[in-house]
Amino acid sequence: MIWPFKPNKRKQIARLEITGAIASETRKRVLKALKTVEEEHYPALLLRIDSPGGTVGDSQEIYDALQRIRHKGVKVIASFGNISASGGVYIGVGADHIVANPGTITGSIGVIIRGNNLERLLEKVGVSFKTIKSGPYKDILAFDRESTPEEMDILQQLIDTSYEQFVETVAQGRNLPVETVKSFADGRIFTGQQALELGVVDRLGTEEDARRWLADLVDLDPEKAKCRTIEEKKPVLMRLLSGRSVSGRSRLATSLDWLEFELSTQGQPMWIYRP
Repeated sequence: MIWPFKPNKRKQIARLEITGAIASETRKRVLKALKTVEEEHYPALLLRIDSPGGTVGDSQEIYDALQRIRHKGVKVIASFGNISASGGVYIGVGADHIVANPGTITGSIGVIIRGNNLERLLEKVGVSFKTIKSGPYKDILAFDRESTPEEMDILQQLIDTSYEQFVETVAQGRNLPVETVKSFADGRIFTGQQALELGVVDRLGTEEDARRWLADLVDLDPEKAKCRTIEEKKPVLMRLLSGRSVSGRSRLATSLDWLEFELSTQGQPMWIYRP
């Protein structure tokens, strides 16, 4: 009997993609993939990030999971794609090293929280709401009224706390003084070239350059070391549909995805770049 060939995972590099806005589904998928990397004893992980960021808690959990596998000996290099901003940066600094293209859009280190004020529109259509609450701030950021100065102060304190967490993590991950990070962590975006000058990334290069560097770090031959993309298996129908080209997926569908994300995260502090 001929047994099926099973590749030696210790001679392979695991590869994981984080694309699009980071939210709960992203977190679940990434945490599952990282568990696979750990259980199957891969020596290294190539983390490809092409994301504008997303929700704070989900970004933090992914970062923490990266720290855990690094502490267990897995080498991690993050490769920044077209855009790796805000929460994408937060996750990236959880790697041992970061590689970015010269033109990568990155940065946007900061926090934003948004709510909708539809008070005037509701008045025009004759709609009003009666709210009974246990405390004065229970309906903070309610869409049917203007926020009070006291509520704005509470929200600003929340933003400031989240911002400090972000800055401290970047400073720790990149071995930079906190004040240095704060000098460019004002929400601005910058290129990969500028990120290198600021100390946010280690090298400029492609994903292939990151793979070769990672192979060297774990004593694998860069010419022979293969990457295996870790991803959740999908039903056959879903695989056929996802195999369509990007242009085959309508812009309307993409817009609806973003609309769903925006609506589901209203009122949450976000680490995200919004052009």
